[in-house]
Amino acid sequence: MAPEFRCDCPITSALDIVGDRWMLVIVKQMLIEDKRTFKDFVESDEAVATNILAAKLKCLENHGLIAKTRHPTNKKTNLYFLTEKGLSLAPLIVELALWSDTNLRDVHPTMRNQKEQFASMRKDRKAFVSKLQRHHREAMEASQRS
Repeated sequence: MAPEFRCDCPITSALDIVGDRWMLVIVKQMLIEDKRTFKDFVESDEAVATNILAAKLKCLENHGLIAKTRHPTNKKTNLYFLTEKGLSLAPLIVELALWSDTNLRDVHPTMRNQKEQFASMRKDRKAFVSKLQRHHREAMEASQRS
């Protein structure tokens, strides 16, 4: 299914795919929180409704950002993994996290404080992104070997 784009602007075009309320949340959950199954996503703090989650996972899959496979030991359960295209969003996720930590604490004082993680991100963004991507790839490879 080809996406509909509002205009020819690269930024607007990217937002047409990942700019809604849930898309980057799901990518973040997969990349940082190791969410892999529908149940994992449903039980997360963000509490996305199941019908919306199903639609967003399908959309991410249709756009090539995630891939769905069967769980090796439970054929009724699907596992979701980021593709290379999805993993390429990791720098954006890290920059959003850092921006939020710097700019939203005054208006959202109860936001989780992850000083060590943010310090690591700030110290070497590229290394932090590479570590996230490597961890995700290793998890995907391990599930395929099972």
